[in-house]
Amino acid sequence: MGNDLKLLPKLIELKEKIRQFPDHSGVYLMKNSSDKVIYVGKAKNLKQRVRSYFGDSKELSPKTRLLVTHIVLIDYILTQTEVEAFLLEASLIKKYRPKYNIRLKDDKSYPYIRISMKDEFPRLYLSRSVKSDGSLYFGPYTRGGSVFETMNFLNQSFQLRDCTDHILASRDRPCINYQMGRCSAPCVKKINSSDYLLDVRKALTFLRGQSGELIDELQKKMLKLADEEKYEQAARWRDTLRSLNMILEKQSVVDLQARKNLDIVTFCGDARGTVIQFLYVRQGRVLGTRSQFLAGFDSADPQEDPREWFVSVINQYYWDNMIPDEVLISHDIGVEMVKLMQNVLTERRGGEDVKISLATSDEKEKELLELTEKNAQASLEKQSDRVESKKMGLDEIKNRFNLPLWPHRIECYDISNFHGKEIVASQVVFEGGMPVKDQYRLYKIKSIQGANDFAAMKEVLMRRFKHLEWDRPHLILVDGGKGQLNKALQALKEVGHEDLPLASLAKSKTKSDFESEDIQSSEERFYLPDRQNPVVFNRNSEAFRILTQLRDEAHRFAITFHRKLRHKQSLVSILDQVPGLGEKRKKILLQKFNDVEAILQAQEEEIATLPSFHLDLAKTVKKFLLDYK
Repeated sequence: MGNDLKLLPKLIELKEKIRQFPDHSGVYLMKNSSDKVIYVGKAKNLKQRVRSYFGDSKELSPKTRLLVTHIVLIDYILTQTEVEAFLLEASLIKKYRPKYNIRLKDDKSYPYIRISMKDEFPRLYLSRSVKSDGSLYFGPYTRGGSVFETMNFLNQSFQLRDCTDHILASRDRPCINYQMGRCSAPCVKKINSSDYLLDVRKALTFLRGQSGELIDELQKKMLKLADEEKYEQAARWRDTLRSLNMILEKQSVVDLQARKNLDIVTFCGDARGTVIQFLYVRQGRVLGTRSQFLAGFDSADPQEDPREWFVSVINQYYWDNMIPDEVLISHDIGVEMVKLMQNVLTERRGGEDVKISLATSDEKEKELLELTEKNAQASLEKQSDRVESKKMGLDEIKNRFNLPLWPHRIECYDISNFHGKEIVASQVVFEGGMPVKDQYRLYKIKSIQGANDFAAMKEVLMRRFKHLEWDRPHLILVDGGKGQLNKALQALKEVGHEDLPLASLAKSKTKSDFESEDIQSSEERFYLPDRQNPVVFNRNSEAFRILTQLRDEAHRFAITFHRKLRHKQSLVSILDQVPGLGEKRKKILLQKFNDVEAILQAQEEEIATLPSFHLDLAKTVKKFLLDYK
């Protein structure tokens, strides 16, 4: 009752402001007391939609009721149409990552095959994103291995280049792939662009699912070469046919000849969480399935309307991924919402029509939906078991470390330097025992010179705790023994957060380890303030895995950043030697390109368009870097 009375003045003030909202389409942004965006929504009528949050609380889900208690300010952005509101909502969710929005979390991007059709001699790439760059994209594939397998087959079968653009431009004799009959050597003009493009079109025929036509063409070519007694060339196409058939045997075939690209999307869930499941059909072949797990979100709750959250999920997913010709969904979201989402996806696809439909009467559609639902249920069981295992591990950490709160959020810090130079630090965040990579942070230490771990840790923690909008950790972990623990504890006191639970971990090799020629393992010891003896976990326990994974992630993240900085310093020293490239131009070049490879792949005309550059200087830069390599 007391809390309700405290909230009353704030609610009255918010309701008064909402009365001034326009009856217009747009996006609303709800913020907390730290001015952090905690929820983003879209609306056909802003006033009506936002006012619904402050009506009868019994009609709201528990999550929405909790959201309302944290709202301090509501901003809005008007849009011309409801379609624009949908497009803007997905963009803002991606930008702000609001706490109370249902967000897709996936560490791995979906792999595609990209063909650079703008090039004189196109090549195949593995791409993790789809861009409007004039290239053709095929996928998504469920495994990166499938992409490489297909690319290798196409490159070798049709003798396509796999070298980078700058190698293509700089070679004066063909590489070993040409000698082995795997490349037609466009780098030294062993083939002209017209003939090369004919081979590219064969590869495209396969990727577009027209494998029957391709097989017929290759068989005719093989028989013709055999009749002409060109047996080596005929053998090459025989081997290509064998490889082609092996790849096709791994793909399931469905009878959906009328469709080019189709995605099937469904979900299932309970109190443990919800799985969103995707199944991809491309040119009549099932490429595979992919799932997203939303821990703790119960889609079976009758107060959760799928027309709200399921549509939001679909909207977010197709912000970053290829949009097919048709999306088959499992749950009815209403005729009006279907039309709206079709318009949104069509707009995002550049005007190409997209159809959204329910599996109703078509038997093949029902079979595909049933397959997707079975995968969703299996994934839910697997992910729920994983979450339960993580929970048990965190329970053990809480008990063994005697923590006041359950350690939902753990932050781990690692300092890295090279002979006291280029000192950097990493901040890695786990929530619920799993990485939250969008909350990882990197720090370049600015206040000290030389190796001084205490000063570095103090600077990092001071900079971290200036961010009041970041959630407070339940445990801080640092890499090292008692010395590192004491330095981190002192640093926390210096920044006014000595009340935060702290632990450090270090390896402690036993005598038998040193006597063995093959040191296979070492005991991880965890040190706590005001405790003489370290805590030791069973190496097979989930608690041990969580804590050591945190340390390993922090170390990996810091080392990767450190190497990048050293590489950049190396690039600066190389550019210092380029004739006519002063400090101003060097800075402009570094802002545009991160490394030598990026500069070499850029066209001379692109470099020449940079401020203070011209074509002659661009040629000088590229020639110098080519000679340097």
